[in-house]
Amino acid sequence: MPQAVSGKGAGTREDPWILTTPPGRSEYRAYRDESADPPALVVTVGSTELRYRLECIDDLHRMLAERGDWVALGNADENKPAPEDSVEAWGRSPENPIGGWYGLRKGLRGRFGNYVPPVLEHLGLAEVEHNARNNRMRAL
Repeated sequence: MPQAVSGKGAGTREDPWILTTPPGRSEYRAYRDESADPPALVVTVGSTELRYRLECIDDLHRMLAERGDWVALGNADENKPAPEDSVEAWGRSPENPIGGWYGLRKGLRGRFGNYVPPVLEHLGLAEVEHNARNNRMRAL
């Protein structure tokens, strides 16, 4: 199993995971908030908090396993188009299991392809590339 680039912490509000974006340039914190409505994966980058539906972890892993191959991450802000056939595009597609955006906060729903893949990698569910650009991931 590949070694995660980062991943200290227990994934709770009190002891969040300390993760690194796929290119390794930025550190961020993430944790599961199962008490939120809906339950959320909370990501904190500096003073910015992003929230994604917690089921994104299992849903993304299932999609990757079904594909059985590498999928481009395709990181993009909410107001920019996501690269076609990427994790980012899937995270906002009407064809995904929730029928749209996994991001919960309007204006901060993007960057799914930047912050969710390292969580799956840390949990041992996926392998993520760590190049300067054009990273991909696949299910384990």
